[in-house]
Amino acid sequence: MSTVPARYEAVIGLEVHAQLLTKTKQFCSCPTTFGAEPNTAVCPVCLGLPGALPVLNREAVAMGVRTALALDCRVNERSVFARKNYFYPDLPKGYQISQFDLPFSEHGKLEIPDGAGGAKTVGITRIHFEEDAGKNLHGVTEAAGRSVVDLNRAGTPLIEIVGEPDLRSADDAVAYLKRLREILVALEVNDGNLEEGSFRCDVNISVRPTGSTQFGTRVEVKNVNSFRNVHKAIEHEIARLSGLADAGETFKQHTRQWDDEGQRTVFLRIKEGSDDYRYFPEPDLPPLILDRPWVDALAKTVPELPDARRRRLTSALGLTAYDAEVLTAHPKIGDFFESVLAAHPSDPAWAKRAANFVMTEVLAEAQAHGLTVTFPVTPRQIVEVLDLVTAGTISGKQAKELYGFIKGSSASPTEVAKEKGMAQVSDAAVLEQLCQKVVDENPKQAQAYRGGKTGTIGFFVGQVMKLTQGSANPALVNDLLKKVLG
Repeated sequence: MSTVPARYEAVIGLEVHAQLLTKTKQFCSCPTTFGAEPNTAVCPVCLGLPGALPVLNREAVAMGVRTALALDCRVNERSVFARKNYFYPDLPKGYQISQFDLPFSEHGKLEIPDGAGGAKTVGITRIHFEEDAGKNLHGVTEAAGRSVVDLNRAGTPLIEIVGEPDLRSADDAVAYLKRLREILVALEVNDGNLEEGSFRCDVNISVRPTGSTQFGTRVEVKNVNSFRNVHKAIEHEIARLSGLADAGETFKQHTRQWDDEGQRTVFLRIKEGSDDYRYFPEPDLPPLILDRPWVDALAKTVPELPDARRRRLTSALGLTAYDAEVLTAHPKIGDFFESVLAAHPSDPAWAKRAANFVMTEVLAEAQAHGLTVTFPVTPRQIVEVLDLVTAGTISGKQAKELYGFIKGSSASPTEVAKEKGMAQVSDAAVLEQLCQKVVDENPKQAQAYRGGKTGTIGFFVGQVMKLTQGSANPALVNDLLKKVLG
């Protein structure tokens, strides 16, 4: 749990850069494939060679608009591209094509958990299009002792999602990032990969006396590449800025970066303002005009988002908030579970059994990468296993054993259960004899039960299940034990 000194309040806003999952770059036809040989996915346009002219990627625009709609943003009919001028080795043109005073979308919002079982709303100032820069590499094997530049990433389509300064703690910030990433992955516009840099954020943070409405001088922590490091960087800055405030020290707005080895932020440079970037309209691109029928058509392609899916699973099927959270953490996990539910769509008891089995068995071995998740079994196999339990053919313990036999194959659980001789013992006469045996061998526990400690029934059930190697019908065993115990 993150903490802020009681005498101060943290004010945090996040700027998230998300690479759009287009096949080609923002203004040219070069591929956006990650991991290609350095400087092979480039052309005169993304290299900024004289005379090369940009052409806007329509699919990138569609992805950006769908994101804006999912985040309740207003989509502007007219927006303008601008040149953001700065000089850095990985920026071949000497400027970045972005949007400034006229972005394509504004005034959105995102709900996040408030840590107390409720929710809070975080404002989104704007979402705008821009192109990515290249990548500086320092001391790589191919160029030991030197810094080199790979421009394959230059020109990759980005949206920048600028949040309002509505966050007040490191926990808030991480919750916001997780919810935002879930939405982008559900829309299939971004793969959410922090390690590869396709989803990254800049943290703007300041502190002010508790109760004040004035913003303090802020610092920006650039390109933090994991939720864990975002949390650590914010906690570090809250402590550092609170200490400066206590000492009465002032400082200029500046940019820092997180040093994971030293577990601290370090100074990078004085923070540029919009005037320093010398924004002006991009002369090689006309204004972007989004006609309403096209935007309305895109709105119909926005899927059910994770929060809405969670609400449906809890309200319609009675799943706990925790169950719904786990089962919607990735859209493909949600789709898998919904395929299992389709066998018995209106049975809350069956849904809970399915949720428990998917969470404990299936998700333990599911492998997620970007937009895809690989599962060890099919939904149909899980339905068949659970139907065997429901019918009393096998026990819950045997269901886990059966899962171990079928995972990684296309085998029918019913056929495998027959081959393995897996059958739940439901012969009342046989089970009653075993119950009597267990009660006779444990007189102290029997006396305790008869004396009012009815919870000891669980001990006796466990002993019978042990004798039958988990194959006894537990509900029948429970009833028979109560009879034997009198």
